[in-house]
Amino acid sequence: MQIILRISLLFLITVSLYGGEAEALAIDRNIQARHLPFSTILDPFLDENDFITGYTRCGDSAIWTGHYLAALAFRYKVTQSPEALDNARRLVIALQYLMNVTGRKLLSRCAVRADSPIAPGIIQEEAHHGAYIGSYAGDDFYWVGNTSRDQYVGVFWGLGVANELIDDPEIRAYCADVVTRLLDGLLENGWNIVMPDGRAVTTFTIRPDQQLSLLLVGQRVNPNRFRGEYSRMKGLAPTVPVPVGVEALDTRNSYFKFNLDALTFYNLLSYEGGAFYRFWYNRGYDILHDTVKDHQNAHFNMIDRALHGPDESRDEETRRLLDQWLLRQRRDHIVDLRGIYPSCGSPDDACDPVPVAERPPTDFLWQRNPFQLWGGLYGTIEGAGIDYILPYWMARYYGVLSE
Repeated sequence: MQIILRISLLFLITVSLYGGEAEALAIDRNIQARHLPFSTILDPFLDENDFITGYTRCGDSAIWTGHYLAALAFRYKVTQSPEALDNARRLVIALQYLMNVTGRKLLSRCAVRADSPIAPGIIQEEAHHGAYIGSYAGDDFYWVGNTSRDQYVGVFWGLGVANELIDDPEIRAYCADVVTRLLDGLLENGWNIVMPDGRAVTTFTIRPDQQLSLLLVGQRVNPNRFRGEYSRMKGLAPTVPVPVGVEALDTRNSYFKFNLDALTFYNLLSYEGGAFYRFWYNRGYDILHDTVKDHQNAHFNMIDRALHGPDESRDEETRRLLDQWLLRQRRDHIVDLRGIYPSCGSPDDACDPVPVAERPPTDFLWQRNPFQLWGGLYGTIEGAGIDYILPYWMARYYGVLSE
């Protein structure tokens, strides 16, 4: 059966046509209908009749909302769609709400109305992060804390892309407001993320690359406030390759770190024009690119296309990978490929990247170990599909795909 399935997938991949706008728009409509119960990304639990019974993955709502905003920004720039513009406007307001609900210059992971029937399940699932009560627009909300650097990096990236690509004064004002207040909060706390009880739950002090990346976004949206701060800190540029070099020593564990690195270097190399600083940023990016370039990752391919221009071999691979993504299951059914593909190092890791269509289900495919041979749960969680529409609309914007 597994052999028949693999042959069938190979056939479908071979005959598939490059493109996918209809599929991208359908995924977007589904996100709007089922993945934004409180305006930021959550994934639904579905029963056997496809009805929503609850929500999950609240702890990463901020980062994927930032990715979704970037996807909408690229879509709007390509199509000038009023729908994409309206959806992007709602998302930047939602990201502001993830900050406002904390009552301080602090980003929450997610927030849900306190009187919602889905709130207890979410708060129980996220208890290890800590839940706080806040208010927004006159309503009480639970918001989830223990906010990580991941959430900040994803939100800043989405706001930066939206600010660059969407020429709308209201959206740019929201981007500037959120970035300014969150950066002010970090600077006031010595680059630590501090919860209401005074605990520093994590810090950017060990990541000069991420500090400089966030400041560059700040400089773009509010130059009067952050140009001087970035100028003062950009002397750290020669240290930027160091943390990436350490992370590149392990390509299998905590693979999500490479997605954060990709977003960081997108900002550093898109928004810095000085040759000296770009030299060091490129040194760091080259370490990342050399580490992941053979991992069959459409998202990383598109980041590379944005930063270093066309490459027909890489761009052809991206088109194939996006076609393969469309063959993936959308729920978290268990996938076990152990014994089907040769393993190396660990019985759970393949020697070569697993074909995209067969990789285990997850929230955002491109931040997961491409060598993973098994994963999934009960087949009840539906992924949002941002891992398709983001590289798809980037591919359209950069000319890797045509309409």
